[in-house]
Amino acid sequence: MIRDFLQPLKKCDRFEQGLDFSPYAAMMGFRLRGEQGALTSVMEFHDDLVGSPYPPALHGGTVASLMEMAALLQLVWQSDREVMPKAIDITIDYLRSGQPEDTYARARIFRQGRRFATLHAEAWQSNPEKPIASAMLHFQMVD
Repeated sequence: MIRDFLQPLKKCDRFEQGLDFSPYAAMMGFRLRGEQGALTSVMEFHDDLVGSPYPPALHGGTVASLMEMAALLQLVWQSDREVMPKAIDITIDYLRSGQPEDTYARARIFRQGRRFATLHAEAWQSNPEKPIASAMLHFQMVD
């Protein structure tokens, strides 16, 4: 399902697309943006994402799910396997409080073998140089 979604996008230089293939991603307000081969996952802000009302801050789980989605999409984008990878381990470092605004995430593959892949993801808001969270993710490459 994700592969069918990504195939036509691989032919585009620039795109911005909602992640309608997943009801969860659609509910969270995730979009995928691509510019010259670089993928950026976007989480549009809405009030349901707030975990702490005073002061208002994003719930940590929403930021974690954005980074996991960014890593999964990056892995599928660069992989030619037919079976979806499975997340087996995620370690998240929350670096600062997420403000009530749109959040972005990008992932890169550290290592991809036949059976496992390791990725690093970062989430930021207004300034990519000031991430609000980072994650190290391990996926099992299922045959």
